[in-house]
Amino acid sequence: MLELAEEYLRFFDTTPHSTNQAEHRCYCVCWCAANCELENFSNAEDRRMAVERYVKENQMKGYLAYWGNRAVGWCNANTKSDCYECRSWRMFMGEINTEEPPERKVKSVFCFAIAPEMRGKGIARQLLERVCEDAKADGFDIVEAYPNKEFINTEDDFMGPIQLYKRLGFSECYETEKKFVMRKEL
Repeated sequence: MLELAEEYLRFFDTTPHSTNQAEHRCYCVCWCAANCELENFSNAEDRRMAVERYVKENQMKGYLAYWGNRAVGWCNANTKSDCYECRSWRMFMGEINTEEPPERKVKSVFCFAIAPEMRGKGIARQLLERVCEDAKADGFDIVEAYPNKEFINTEDDFMGPIQLYKRLGFSECYETEKKFVMRKEL
């Protein structure tokens, strides 16, 4: 992803989030392999600087989707076990099972960000298909995702809708109070 770092940053710099306020730009910084406990993420500039460093250190992993020459979507997908210490895992995923057999390699889908004018055009589906294809090629056994049980709002439903996963062959593995844990065996 290092060669696409500037595209990634430009995508988050220019794509409106659900609040459409620049200070709420997340840069997906809290879903990475870095332990960012001591980082200051109180404003978009600090989040941008941190994620730029994480990309260069190969701590941030995921996929950009393009429409022509323009990035229009992002999917954060990382090795599940690499993210247990990340800020968002600790904030949102306390009820998710982290005990995997050592021989099972799990890729987790944490976040989708799609440009508002491109939503409903299959961008998230294409990103998820690519995540699954690459995970299989890279020796992963499972792709796992964590959609909310009920739609809350665009900002809180960044993990994608359950229907997206069902359409691509994911099945419900178990549920927590607020989430479904969806898995696809590769």
